[in-house]
Amino acid sequence: MPEENKQYKRILVTSALPYANGPIHIGHMAGVYIPSDTYVRYQRLKHRDVIHICGSDEHGVAITMRARKEGCTPQDIIDKYHELNKKAFEDFGISFDIYSRTSCDTHTETASEIFKTLYDNGKFIEKESEQYYDEEAKLFLADRYITGTCPHCGNTNAYGDQCEKCGTSLEPTDLIDPKSAISGSKPVLKKTKHWYMPLDQYQQFLEDWILKDHKNWKTNVYGQCKSWLDQGLQPRAVSRDLDWGIHVPVEGGEGKVLYVWFDAPIGYISFTKELTPDWEKYWKSPDTKLVHFIGKDNIVFHCIVFPAILKAEGSYILPDNVPANEFLNLENDKISTSRNWAVWLHEYNEAFPGKQDVLRYVLTANAPETKDNDFTWKDFQQRNNSELVAVLGNFVNRTLLLTDKYFGGIVPDGSNLTDADKEALSKIKEIKDSTEASIEQYRFREALNNAMGLGRLGNKYITEQEPWKVWKTDQERVKAILYVNLQITAAISTVLEPFLPHTTEKLRGFLNIAKTFEWDEIGEKELLPAGHKLNKSSLLFEPITDEVVQAQIDKLNQTKIDNLKNNFKPQDPKPEIAFEDFEKCDIRTATIISAEKVKKSNKLLKLLVDTGIDQRTVVSGIAEHYNPEEIAGRKILMIVNLKPRKIMGIESTGMILSAVGADGSLHFLNPDAELHNGCVIG
Repeated sequence: MPEENKQYKRILVTSALPYANGPIHIGHMAGVYIPSDTYVRYQRLKHRDVIHICGSDEHGVAITMRARKEGCTPQDIIDKYHELNKKAFEDFGISFDIYSRTSCDTHTETASEIFKTLYDNGKFIEKESEQYYDEEAKLFLADRYITGTCPHCGNTNAYGDQCEKCGTSLEPTDLIDPKSAISGSKPVLKKTKHWYMPLDQYQQFLEDWILKDHKNWKTNVYGQCKSWLDQGLQPRAVSRDLDWGIHVPVEGGEGKVLYVWFDAPIGYISFTKELTPDWEKYWKSPDTKLVHFIGKDNIVFHCIVFPAILKAEGSYILPDNVPANEFLNLENDKISTSRNWAVWLHEYNEAFPGKQDVLRYVLTANAPETKDNDFTWKDFQQRNNSELVAVLGNFVNRTLLLTDKYFGGIVPDGSNLTDADKEALSKIKEIKDSTEASIEQYRFREALNNAMGLGRLGNKYITEQEPWKVWKTDQERVKAILYVNLQITAAISTVLEPFLPHTTEKLRGFLNIAKTFEWDEIGEKELLPAGHKLNKSSLLFEPITDEVVQAQIDKLNQTKIDNLKNNFKPQDPKPEIAFEDFEKCDIRTATIISAEKVKKSNKLLKLLVDTGIDQRTVVSGIAEHYNPEEIAGRKILMIVNLKPRKIMGIESTGMILSAVGADGSLHFLNPDAELHNGCVIG
């Protein structure tokens, strides 16, 4: 039987362990935690045995680097960010069954036990290699503690494992002019011994397991796995020369710790142990479906490395699916923790209290499931106002207000239904079934769109039936109309629960319902019987104003300015020129007479300039910094003897002199005295 058709007794869901070296941002939420929470909430509605496992990844170089940067201990860092992120998840409604941490004793014992089992069974290979060593700090340098020039793009701040400018994976020895990020000195190569997982020995197993048995995996996951397998797997170190982490539990392991990629995924196992004494039925029974929710940067670890470890150990199940997402960008720029270019979850919770579901909705509707997507505050506002407020909220609000107005908040009788009424009710099951099918296939963006079909159905139905008009002539007919509306509203309170848990809980309060309806009964039977008393209602969603959104945009713009200022580095000087070459430049004072935007260009302005010797046209790339109307009359300096050239079909006869500030702003160079146009500079 194909695995995708297998019936499992239980489901084990894991969400990627976030590093406890910083806060959670919307990229993490869109890529991992909202999809996993949606999936788990749906499984609970189906009354399936499902548990959701997550926790902080608290070992590795990222922790020690953050501690050095903040002048504290690694323990201080993990305590700070574990609590910050745990609370942010709780406030946002992410429903983990446990959120633990890899610094706990259970994890240390579990990871050490698995390492020792593999060691005792001869699953590792030991070998000596040369690694960079800081003679001043007297320690071996992890990849991230080595910086230098990228051999591919020339970035002078590349790390020993990756160049963040061009994205190329690197080895420390690839760097040009490497230096220690700790002391600044030039490191030396020194021999050290480590244990390696011989992934090459699991090549055939992984090819059969992934390429043959899991062709149903998402294209991006399957494709990345195939790429790694096609290149041929190589042994990978499972230990490091560090003092922060789980110490290697065998002879000769003094001064070494388990490599974080080895110990972190084992956290899923150790956290399950903490959660339940029945942990083995989730990890060692073929009747369990294991699903890893991760971002695309973790595909190789969860699909190749961790399965190889579990296979080598021999008693654990392997994942049934790994629905990894792509990356989410922010305002057309890559989210970056180091540049503070992000929307942090804990800050969102503070800035938008009670609006967690709005962000859940937007990040799901715009989820990077098949390609990188972009989050913008304007899109956030538009989706809230045009979809949540105008469609879903509008329908529910009208239904509940009219029921209160005409029938005192009592569900009216629905015995006299027309064909149009019955057709509307029949669509409830269709929408629920399509939502279910999409969730089962990990297509959450599609599932949300399907579920929102209930709001669209209700709006269309109530608009066509116009109960506010019918009331004047046929009050019995209004009973049937509002009965149908209320059945759709009741369905919304459950079908949308996986996506909008806070909203549906609020709606169930309006409906005077203590819990969700039975998922399998939605569309099959009456949800709200005639005579049921509703509670008073209020708006489900409120419009988000331009001012609120602009404040968030301004905050990001200030971040961009601060980054430019803080990271400003003067460009290297250009090659020397002879004085005679400089004398060839004819630089003069001038005045801009008028300016206008160049058609089909966002960067260019067409200027009419008085040089004192003539009036001429200059095309200048300053449109992103200056409005045409604000620069007329400005004194400038310009080179007047450049050879003319055509730009966007306009002949430009000169160059305006300007400088770019540390914050990226552009500034004209102009004389500090009121000089006539045409005065020579030199």
